[in-house]
Amino acid sequence: MAAARGCTRKLAALAAALPGGGGPGRALAPGPAVEPAPEPVQQAAAPATAALYVHWPYCRKRCSYCNFNTYVVRALDEAAVRACLVREAQTLLRLSQVHSVTSVFFGGGTPSLASPGTVAAVLEAVAGAAHLPAAAEVTLEANPSSASASRLAGFRAAGVNRLSIGVQSLDDAELRMLGREHTAAEARQAVEAARGLFPGRTSMDLLFGLPGQSRDAWGQRLEAALGLCDDHISLYQLTLERGTALAAQVRGGALPAPPQDLLADMYETARNVLVATGFRHYEVSNFARKGALSTHNLSYWRADEYIGVGPGAHGRFVLRGEGGCSREARVQTPEPVTWMREVQSQGHGTRSRAVLNPLQQLEELLSLGLRTDEGITHERWGHFSPQLSLQDVFGEPGEARALQQSGWLVLDSGGLRCTWAGLAVLDSLLPDLLWQLQRALGAARCPPSDQESRDTVRDHEGQ
Repeated sequence: MAAARGCTRKLAALAAALPGGGGPGRALAPGPAVEPAPEPVQQAAAPATAALYVHWPYCRKRCSYCNFNTYVVRALDEAAVRACLVREAQTLLRLSQVHSVTSVFFGGGTPSLASPGTVAAVLEAVAGAAHLPAAAEVTLEANPSSASASRLAGFRAAGVNRLSIGVQSLDDAELRMLGREHTAAEARQAVEAARGLFPGRTSMDLLFGLPGQSRDAWGQRLEAALGLCDDHISLYQLTLERGTALAAQVRGGALPAPPQDLLADMYETARNVLVATGFRHYEVSNFARKGALSTHNLSYWRADEYIGVGPGAHGRFVLRGEGGCSREARVQTPEPVTWMREVQSQGHGTRSRAVLNPLQQLEELLSLGLRTDEGITHERWGHFSPQLSLQDVFGEPGEARALQQSGWLVLDSGGLRCTWAGLAVLDSLLPDLLWQLQRALGAARCPPSDQESRDTVRDHEGQ
């Protein structure tokens, strides 16, 4: 079990790397080997669909808490970047032979710094290489400092129909501590402008658990957010990442680290307040009302195929164009200049690729699927494990049965999911569940090549 816990952070990094990922949920990776893993899962021959993520890595400045794959540059040849994003999207869509793109998400970095023309060019390339339905969700992340009404109108004209605004806080002192460019007033203006242009399709990101933030202060921020927000809110617990300016301040004693019991209380307070005001807590860090769930992020949590375009982007898809029949984990080259050279020379800048074996695919399905209130349906599980059902793995005496009896987990005709209480402590549930899965499959240790491929997931592609 100790060996298994040593791999936990690598699967957790996958969840954190997804746009809209992060939050309390964590994952575990394999333990001791019992038998060799079975052959890779053969994917269904039905017309392939996938979500598409586009990473814009540039920012005007680096926030004090940020360790994402972002870059601050003095001068940028946007036309060259645009051409590379277009070409890589075309190449990867051709390799995947995806019939239809279900959603597109422009993340970063600060993609609202890109021109609407760049967004339009990428969407045009996607529509030319695969079917992009007129109603497909197209999300753009925006910072309030680059989200004027006129600029947002330009993005809407380019094809964007949903915005995710990085408000983070509605308090000027907290924003300064976080190293954000905008003020609370500018954040309010941006959200109001976005709601006018994208009614019902504007999301707000908020951080909690900031150094020195009290329970009362968080309650005030939440109340202010409810008075401003549209129908979607993402709440993320601030993580003090090694190597960031904010982490150094806390480590050096200049700022206090929030105690764990306070963090748990802040999270539970937010859940209760948001649900009481009509929001559905549909994923560990995400809340929606009036059906305004993020279609794109649901693709990740349901373990659908997705294609990552741009520096450091991650993907999970089948290379049908090369005769592949099994899902691959792919990571694009993170450094923008190197990535551009690779795209210009070979059509894409893929740094690493590895076929995921059945255990790895089921681990990801379990770790991501349990983050949602719907959990993992029997049908979805059967797509990845046609021989071994959810009931076969988790219905027998063992860890999952004990978690069900303790009120943390439910296994019924709808599938496997956390209870309300269980969703808040997913971190502590996943190790036992993944351990039980590994035993059921009879092959728990990753081959070295697979382990190396997991290490590449450390790079963050989103937000």
